[in-house]
Amino acid sequence: MGSPFDPDDPDRERRERDTEPIPRIDPDDGPGSVPFEGPAPSDGSGLGDGPEFAGDSRSGRTWIPDPEAGYQPPHISEDEIAGLRSDAAGMAPRRVLPLEDEPSSLVARYLFPTERYRGEWKRHWIHLATPVLIGIVATFVLGYLSGFLAGRDVGGLTTIAVLLWFAVMGWVAWRVADWWYDRFILTNKRVMVVNGIITRRVAMMPLVRVTDMKYEQTPAGRALNYGTFVLESAGQEQALREIKNLPNPNELYLRVVEEMYEPQAVEARLGKEADEAKADDGA
Repeated sequence: MGSPFDPDDPDRERRERDTEPIPRIDPDDGPGSVPFEGPAPSDGSGLGDGPEFAGDSRSGRTWIPDPEAGYQPPHISEDEIAGLRSDAAGMAPRRVLPLEDEPSSLVARYLFPTERYRGEWKRHWIHLATPVLIGIVATFVLGYLSGFLAGRDVGGLTTIAVLLWFAVMGWVAWRVADWWYDRFILTNKRVMVVNGIITRRVAMMPLVRVTDMKYEQTPAGRALNYGTFVLESAGQEQALREIKNLPNPNELYLRVVEEMYEPQAVEARLGKEADEAKADDGA
């Protein structure tokens, strides 16, 4: 027989708590019901005492539905997905300019074998605005002056005016040729600027040393789509800092930044494009 009931037994409450029956889940409640320890909520919506403890004040257990039971993922329509593809102004996001295939003969001589070529760009045509304008003004002024002096029968001054016009046109042609051989080059290792016809100048900066990069656009630059790049490096002496009159500055900025921070993404895109080209050739 068990021990007699003793109201003063200090272990009585502990034994009653330890021997309290384990609650059972009613089959009608379904697999999504879990026991909840604590007082029952005041509204009582969808809740109640356990099936074996209705009206039992000792247990303090109540039943709530499992919040993850019967979860259905939200449905996203195609219109909502299309909205994510555009920015707040309703415009599609810009894409980076396509990568070039091969360097020109002017640039290839300055690339080492393990370097991956990304592209080269001439300066914007606005770079020629000043010499071309000078050539046009000189043509009108010297042409008028030559005709005026020829009418005065001053042959020597007319010859000087004509020779002066040839000199101005030669200087304009020189500036155009210098613009043609002036290239901004991007590889996976560095940025470079190559210019000069007789005296060739090659300036470069490794991408790993670029600590800050920005581009500036004047109102005319925004209208005609050109800008000035400013590169900051950790070193004191910089062979390459400011590059003026580059075309498509926003797209070119994205190209350089992507090469600096996401070179794996560039390589993956190149590999995908190469596979697609091989597939097209095979077809």
